[in-house]
Amino acid sequence: MPLMSHLEELKEFLSQPRRIVITSHTNPDGDAMGSSLALYNYLLPLGHKVSVIVPSNYPDFLKWMPGDQKVYIYPYQVTESQRLIGEAELIFCLDYNALSRIGDVGTHVAANPCPKVLIDHHLFPEDFARYVLHLVEASSTAELVYEFLEQLGAADKVTTDIATCLYVGILTDTGGFQYPNTSARVHRIVAHLMDAGIDHNKIYRDVFNSFNEMRLRLFGYSITEKLKIYPDYKAAMISLNKEELQRFQVRSGDTEGIVNYPLKIQGINFAAFIVDRTEAIKLSFRSVGQFDVNQFSRKYFNGGGHINAAGGISKDTLEQTIAKFEQVLPEFKDQLHY
Repeated sequence: MPLMSHLEELKEFLSQPRRIVITSHTNPDGDAMGSSLALYNYLLPLGHKVSVIVPSNYPDFLKWMPGDQKVYIYPYQVTESQRLIGEAELIFCLDYNALSRIGDVGTHVAANPCPKVLIDHHLFPEDFARYVLHLVEASSTAELVYEFLEQLGAADKVTTDIATCLYVGILTDTGGFQYPNTSARVHRIVAHLMDAGIDHNKIYRDVFNSFNEMRLRLFGYSITEKLKIYPDYKAAMISLNKEELQRFQVRSGDTEGIVNYPLKIQGINFAAFIVDRTEAIKLSFRSVGQFDVNQFSRKYFNGGGHINAAGGISKDTLEQTIAKFEQVLPEFKDQLHY
């Protein structure tokens, strides 16, 4: 595990109360919110004035973690968020590798000359932070936040609240500990989090088993009516248009996890979820084994991520985007038939 760059300097800086802002990426997921709120719950009792600011809303199934009620959602609290960013003496950048990943918030973060702290596990981080803890092989940013606390000598200060938030981040970004990035180290960290008093059963229920009726019906419809299989390429795809999103009253986070279901089919190695979000077509990709969806997304859909999990975006219509996805599949036939 690499050390945080300029660690001793950062320790010294944090030895006095500071105005600190914690940011994470657009459409925050469990890792983004878990790592942000874990850090918030660590820094706040030390006397720092800490604010968590996210560029967009996030799912209801994440709105229960300790400190959630204090989160600033930028589109709803623009003036206050801009003031806090402008006054910050230190800005943490969690779970993203470029300021463009945080939309308008990134413009204000860049405008503040204060030092930045990057903690992330995505490929190709941009050079904008003074302090960096980056490891692609890490399971999650939450794992790296734990490592950061350990490097600060604060592992013994991990409270139940901090541990709960970290567990959410690790749990979601490892797919419930099923992805290849779930190392022995991850399990040792989780053991410490359990010793800190987390209720892992309740956390799992709150994150994965707290559907409302319309969300469950959306999942059923997506699987029974919209699942398309490409047997020649061991691939599958689910798509949803604007009318279907309206029909099922889709809110932020309601489509989270749909992309994983095609991979439950024996012999399917690559799954895509393509959805019309009005402002753009959003794509999610998942794979098993060695098929690199990060490279696939970067090459054709202006995106990226990890080897087995990535996202993309398209300015074409939904129909054109689906056609492009189907058109490029043959290029990867040999890779998908491993």
